Amino acid sequence: MIVAEGLEQTYMSGGRPLTVLSDIDLELEEGDAVAIVGPSGSGKTTLLGLLAGLDLPTSGQVTLDGQNLNSLSEDERAVLRAEKVGFVFQSFQLIPTLTALENVLVPIELQGDGAADQQEARVRARELLERVGLGDRTHHYPAQLSGGEQQRVGLARAFANRPRILMADEPTGNLDADTGATVIDLMVTLNREEGTTLVLVTHDGELAGRAHRIVRLSGGRIVADERTAPA
Repeated sequence: MIVAEGLEQTYMSGGRPLTVLSDIDLELEEGDAVAIVGPSGSGKTTLLGLLAGLDLPTSGQVTLDGQNLNSLSEDERAVLRAEKVGFVFQSFQLIPTLTALENVLVPIELQGDGAADQQEARVRARELLERVGLGDRTHHYPAQLSGGEQQRVGLARAFANRPRILMADEPTGNLDADTGATVIDLMVTLNREEGTTLVLVTHDGELAGRAHRIVRLSGGRIVADERTAPA
């Protein structure tokens, strides 16, 4: 599903090159649930961004579902992400002027057109909100929802387009332990039911333990790649 070969990412900092990632080779199979872990500054979020095509590496390449991201324009990568990838962010990233239902509809409506598509989109969005326990909050705005409820809306939105890949960056980072555990259960359940490949960056040991595989970074390099027996 995703193949990374010889990735290196270097930025200029204070007029000097700063290498954030180097010698990254990684292959993720369809249906994998992979946790990327490591200390702050180890390159986890940078790697997630490269795997999603949000940025291009200084050297090396990423192939996502058979397409070499290096060969695509920025617009073409955006279209590929819209079709293939769902995102869950630590900061929720909901649009404050839209209701929960409208937030979930955003990625679906960006792809579909026509009355039939719009009707199907609303059915799909309502179904997802029901599945994350927010069927009675469809017309609430983000400011009217708790942090855990906002993240559940974010989960529903991430699955709206039936993505092949779900990428999550610290999805429980802004939540208390109990709320985070609820979100973890929902994400793992939805991922399994939808048959999605999951790639997540996390400091949360419980969340990492739910993955099939843990990739550990340190100093911008992969130092361990372990198969697990997920809970």
